[in-house]
Amino acid sequence: MTQLPGLLDTEAIRKDFPILDRVLHDGKKLVYLDNAATSQTPRQVIDTLSEYYEQHNANVHRGVHVLAEEATALYEGARDKVAAFINAPSRDEVIFTKNASESLNLVANMLGWADEPYRVDHETEIVITEMEHHSNIVPWQLLSQRTGAKLRWFGLTDDGRLDLSNIDEIITEKTKIVSFVLVSNILGTLNPVEAIVRRAQEVGALVLIDASQAAPHMVLDVQALQADFVAFTGHKMCGPTGIGVLWGRQELLEDLPPFLGGGEMIETVSMHSSTYAPAPHKFEAGTPPIAQAVGLGAAVDYLTSIGMDKIAQHEHAITEYAVKRLLEVPDLRIIGPTTAEDRGAAISFTLGDIHPHDVGQVLDEEGIAVRVGHHCARPVCLRYGIPATTRASFYLYSTPGEIDALIDGLEHVRNFFG
Repeated sequence: MTQLPGLLDTEAIRKDFPILDRVLHDGKKLVYLDNAATSQTPRQVIDTLSEYYEQHNANVHRGVHVLAEEATALYEGARDKVAAFINAPSRDEVIFTKNASESLNLVANMLGWADEPYRVDHETEIVITEMEHHSNIVPWQLLSQRTGAKLRWFGLTDDGRLDLSNIDEIITEKTKIVSFVLVSNILGTLNPVEAIVRRAQEVGALVLIDASQAAPHMVLDVQALQADFVAFTGHKMCGPTGIGVLWGRQELLEDLPPFLGGGEMIETVSMHSSTYAPAPHKFEAGTPPIAQAVGLGAAVDYLTSIGMDKIAQHEHAITEYAVKRLLEVPDLRIIGPTTAEDRGAAISFTLGDIHPHDVGQVLDEEGIAVRVGHHCARPVCLRYGIPATTRASFYLYSTPGEIDALIDGLEHVRNFFG
C-alpha cells in the first residue's frame, strides 16, 4: 500500500461514509472520484437530518409552539456555525440560499436594482474570468443584457492560470463588480486573490468570490480574503443538497435591495408599500431550506472536528501523487496546472483521441466514478481546443489506492480502444 506524508486516517474517516462501502458491477468496490460535483455525506450528517425530521420538523421564526421554537433554534444555530466556520464578523452576514448559483444570482440582481453607488448600468463594466463555472458567467451576461453594462474578462495562460498581465486595463474606474472563482472546478487552479482584490479596491469596485471549490477543502476566512461577497454550497462539503451560502459585508447588505419578495423578508406590508426586515432575513424570502441548513451545520461540525488545515494537507498529498501518476500515462494531457502547487484537488485531462465520455463509461465499468464533459465551464474547453475532459476530484476520504485504481482503469481504457 502506498504511504504518503500528511495523510489523514482515511481508514477511520471512511467508516463515517456508508456509501463508500458499496459494491458495484461484477463485485467491484466503488472508487468515488467525483467530489468536485458532489461530496459524499457522513453518518453524522445523515443522523442529524433524520433526527430533525423525526423530532423537530416545523416552520421557523413565527411559531410559538415547541416544535417551531426547536426548529428555529436549530436553523439559526446552523447560521452561527457557518459564520464561525468562515470567520464572518457577524452571523447576520450569512444568508442561506439553495445553492451557490442562487447566491451568485442574488448579488447580480441586487446590483441591477441598486441605487448609486452600487448600481450596474450602461456606463459601467462587469469583470469575470474565462475559467468561471457557468453559474458565474450567465448571471452577469443576463445583467449586462438587461442594463447595458459591458462584460469583460481575464483570459487564460497555456498552463491554466489567469492572465493578469493586463489587469489595469481590465479592471478600471468603470468596473462595478469583479466576480471570480477562488479554485477552478475544471482546471483546479487556485487563483491569486490578493492581486485581484487589491486592484478592485483601487478603483472602488466590489468583489464577489465563488468559493464553491474552496470551502470544502481549505480554511476559508472571509475577512482575510477582503472580498465584499463570498458564495459557496453545502453539497460539496459533506452537507445535503438544496443549501448554499452567501456571505456579504454588513453595510452592503443593509444598503442593497432584496432579490426575492415574500414572507419573512418583510417588516411591514400594506397594499401600497412594504418595508423590509434587516439582513439576513431580508434576503431569505419564504420558507427557507430548514432541514438542509441544519444538515449543513452538522457538516460544518464534522469538518471542523477533523480540521480544515489537516484536510488541506491530506488533499495536497493526494493531488501531488495523482498528478505524478497521471503524467506517467501515455497520451494523457492534464488540462490545467501540472504541479500540486497553487491548485485544488480536481484534475481534468484528455486521453489521446478517446472521447472523455468513452473514458468515463469504461472507468464506470471498473467501479470508478469520475465526471466527464464541460463541467459547466465550456469556455475553458473552447480555450484549449478540446471537446470535453475527464475529471477526477478528491476529498478527505480519498486514498492513494484509489489513485492507483484510476491509473489501472485508464490502462484498461487504452487497451479497450487499442
